[in-house]
Amino acid sequence: MAGRRSLGRRFGWLWGAYAVSAAGTWLAFDAFALIAVLALDAGPAQVSLLAAVGPAVGAAVSVPLGPWVEVRRKRPVMMATDLVRCAVLLSIPVTFALGRLTFGQLLLVSVAVAAADITFNAAAGAFLKDLLPREDLLVANGRFEATTWTASMVGPPLGGAAISLFGPVTTVVADAASYLLSAFGLRAIGDAEKPPVRPQPALTRPGDLLEGWRHILADPALRPLFFNSLLVNSLIMAASPPLLILMVDDLHFAPWQYALAFAVPCTGGLLGSRLAPRLVARHGRYRVLLTAGVLRACWSIGLAFTGPGTPGLILVMLVEFGLITCCGVYNPVLATHRLDRTPTGRVTRTLAAWSATGKAATATVTALWGVLAAWTGPRAAIALAGALLLLTPLLLPRRDHTRAPDPERAAVAVESDGG
Repeated sequence: MAGRRSLGRRFGWLWGAYAVSAAGTWLAFDAFALIAVLALDAGPAQVSLLAAVGPAVGAAVSVPLGPWVEVRRKRPVMMATDLVRCAVLLSIPVTFALGRLTFGQLLLVSVAVAAADITFNAAAGAFLKDLLPREDLLVANGRFEATTWTASMVGPPLGGAAISLFGPVTTVVADAASYLLSAFGLRAIGDAEKPPVRPQPALTRPGDLLEGWRHILADPALRPLFFNSLLVNSLIMAASPPLLILMVDDLHFAPWQYALAFAVPCTGGLLGSRLAPRLVARHGRYRVLLTAGVLRACWSIGLAFTGPGTPGLILVMLVEFGLITCCGVYNPVLATHRLDRTPTGRVTRTLAAWSATGKAATATVTALWGVLAAWTGPRAAIALAGALLLLTPLLLPRRDHTRAPDPERAAVAVESDGG
């Protein structure tokens, strides 16, 4: 990271913990589905159920945890969720070795991991806001975004090779170990966290469960971004299973070609996350949010024209590269803007509400698109998702609600010059 401005030792440990857990997550990408198919002889219906029910129920389970986490120190909560994910994931190789693994256990583990993911991310957002000054948040979120795309580019191919060599539960063991290492990294940060802001009364009230949604819907900047994110993310993810069917079953691409079509374009995420602070410094946060938000909606329609052979593979790579690059710019700017618009005492509940709603919406739309693809064919389902995405910019904010002047302009000067 030569030439980059340091954000301090404590952020370095936080970034390291994030990096190792992200590496484990992407190494184990689709591990539950592969285990269900390879070890339990699950059919398409069960695999779809596993993909939809785990995140949806996990999102519902995480909702009551938001108010509880809000009034507690965030680092111990993050460490606890890491240890929970490690423990429940390790139950899979143990029962597999004993010949006792069941599909029901996979469902329960997927629910627990999804709930812990949402709780961890909500607590981590509040911890980051407490850890760094406001002018450093975009740089930090850009580094997290770059780490995510690096892991998503390298992890799945390595995970697939590991499963081929060592069996279907190998990557689950690696994922569990990554959460344990993440917990050790968080512990190394040290206990210098500010005491949490406790509401009065300190006990959680039923109305506190809705506080995150109330804040999002009442904020004129966050409200349109929230609905835009729900729709965009759901439609992008909903088109993924039909695209897999189109490429592998209908067009007869090899599995390695399908993996390559999505691994290579992840370099766009690295490029976009690197450009985000510089673009904000030059053009301002609102203009970058609006432009990247519009551009990321324009790519997916091209996937409906995927054809056989090398030209079809190149088309998918180009479309995915454009989409991922725009997302790489948009995501860290949105994450920073969301933290900036949210009071410290509401960050955890707001992020938990945002993430839980997003997971539930994605699971629902993905299930609906599976039915649609079975009825109309995968190409028509992909085309409809792409056409609807073209309408999503209408949900973006029409006015600039960012604070002026943008503090990132000064914050990224050293970052831009050094990079």
